[in-house]
Amino acid sequence: METMQDEWQDGYLQRHQLCLERVRTMQTEETVPEPFRSYFRQMAGFFLETEAVRAQIADGSWQRFDLARMQEQNYKLYEDVLPENYGTSYANPSYAKALLGGEYGQILCALYAELRCAIPYAFEGRAGYLTILGELLIEMYNCFEGELPEYQALKDIFYWYASDYCDVFFADRIEEQLYPEKCTAVKWLENADLDDLRYLYRSGEFVTENEIGTARHLGTLSEETVQKMADVYTEGYRQGFINTGKDLSKKSVVDVRYCLGFERVIKKAVENFEKMGLKPVIVRAATSVITKREQAKVGYYGAIANKQYEYDHRMDQALFLDKRYVERKLDVMKNVYEKNKGQAARLAGPAVMEVFGEKPFSPEAKVEALSYNVVQQELAVQYEGKSGQITNQYIRGEERSFTIVAYPVPEIGERYKEIFDDVIRINTLDAVRYEKVQQALIDALDQGVYVRVLGKGKNETDLTIQLYHLNDPDKETIFENCVADVNIPVGEVFTSPVLLGTNGVLHVSKVYLRELQYRDLKLTFGDGMIRDYTCANFEKEEDNRKYIYDNVLHRHDTLPIGEFAIGTNTTAYVVGRKYGIEDKLPILIAEKTGPHFAVGDTCYSWAEDVKVYNPNGKEIVARDNEVSILRKEDVSKAYFQCHTDITIPYEELEEISVVTKEGKAIILLKDGRFVLPGTEMLNEAFEEENA
Repeated sequence: METMQDEWQDGYLQRHQLCLERVRTMQTEETVPEPFRSYFRQMAGFFLETEAVRAQIADGSWQRFDLARMQEQNYKLYEDVLPENYGTSYANPSYAKALLGGEYGQILCALYAELRCAIPYAFEGRAGYLTILGELLIEMYNCFEGELPEYQALKDIFYWYASDYCDVFFADRIEEQLYPEKCTAVKWLENADLDDLRYLYRSGEFVTENEIGTARHLGTLSEETVQKMADVYTEGYRQGFINTGKDLSKKSVVDVRYCLGFERVIKKAVENFEKMGLKPVIVRAATSVITKREQAKVGYYGAIANKQYEYDHRMDQALFLDKRYVERKLDVMKNVYEKNKGQAARLAGPAVMEVFGEKPFSPEAKVEALSYNVVQQELAVQYEGKSGQITNQYIRGEERSFTIVAYPVPEIGERYKEIFDDVIRINTLDAVRYEKVQQALIDALDQGVYVRVLGKGKNETDLTIQLYHLNDPDKETIFENCVADVNIPVGEVFTSPVLLGTNGVLHVSKVYLRELQYRDLKLTFGDGMIRDYTCANFEKEEDNRKYIYDNVLHRHDTLPIGEFAIGTNTTAYVVGRKYGIEDKLPILIAEKTGPHFAVGDTCYSWAEDVKVYNPNGKEIVARDNEVSILRKEDVSKAYFQCHTDITIPYEELEEISVVTKEGKAIILLKDGRFVLPGTEMLNEAFEEENA
């Protein structure tokens, strides 16, 4: 199986050399008028700088650099987009528009963002990819020689770049997610000397004190502790298959996703996976407008140099997104999976290690940034839906699983080491003990028709959640007793609510969702669907609504409540308060520290027909809702390709009660404390906090 990169090594180097020669002339020619001449000279300089890195790695000279030289080079590659320099960067849509003009500034800003893909391409030795980027730059440059070009001509160049090379960049990326031998990161990890911090810079990712501090801290931990972290991660993955009755023996590949600095744990995890018969694929988070999913990071990655930059460029596809391009991309996806369907069937699913502790980010809404028009919004939603269907056809939801765990980074504060130790403790809590307590909650919830959740004080939450009707309570249950398997740490019971009759307001004073902060987030539900929404991030209400529409609703007109859960990990909650890091806890942990509601798909999406059982042997029958069941008629109407958890912290809760068909209210939690008999253990952490 030859990749494009193999072909370039076999005879296309001449094209690469011609590209470099032309780019070099851009630095001295005066055929392009100002202010565009200065722009293109800077772009040419950046491109040649990345090519120099590729050449240094290829001839072995880069590996002989000392740590200081590597750090200097790493900083230089990312310097222009760092927050302190972003105000005068061509990568900033506001600056580019001011300097280069409206439409020109917008498209040349997007061009620069795409050229920055040259950094990972250089470190991965992808001369062919670099050549394609260089040719895109040259073609744009040529348009500005003489009379200024029509804006549409520039858009057409971008369109055909994306369309023509979709079956290169996008196809290669899909195959890299299927074949361990195609992953450059796997080889890098295998050869990395973890006692020499220079290994971090070989990735080509941006490296800060978070990545360095993480690597150093892991180096101080005992082998036993590092092994324990790896075991929690991989055992959760294995248990995910067992608990859902899926056959892991059919699989041979695991998709490992993590953040730079955790290589000591990942190396041991890879050894554990190999004992299960799984080889890793480790694919860098996509950077190209052709392959990335807006600002989401899917894969392995280092520090995010500037989250505002990522946010500003999340919709650069708006330059060329149309029906023809969507069809082209879906065709490429379908053809690649069909060609590799045997290998795709062997992918077991993702094993994710996240980080948290960075300063919460609330973006600035820039009118100069590219954004989708109404038609493009619909196309983007359609693409997500159809691509999800194609993926599930070849990597079937009922046969795959996942796991996810999170650890802090040094930026979380001076007590980082203490916090890290406490997070290890949280991630390894006694699942058996929690299983018994959570079963007491489920026994009460199974008696109910609906659950009532009320906020306290300034929290305006007032929600009624309709529950699934049990036909055989002796053999069936509504809620899943979630211990530490796919979602680490332990600590929640959850269900797919009935939408009809699920009404009210969900309000959270502050929450951090997918690296974005929301203040006074408020969602109003009618029959389980979002009817209205707002927050207090921006002065203009239209900006608040667009922020939620883009990042919570993912541009759907509405979304259902796909999950209702009660988090029981009071230890995690108290740890958050102890260090004052409640707003920095990832949703993975935060969702266990109070009731939470997920908008979008259910937890069982694409696998609703797989029977799932609690440890007591009862089948969890509430796997569908009125939307997901539409898959039996029209799968395109059943899924939204998103699932966003929103948690109300205990201190903002007045009461959670379940109401039976006789009208009796069984109180589960009152004034932020568990009061149901059999759940008293959950209050021990609060008592220790106040001791």
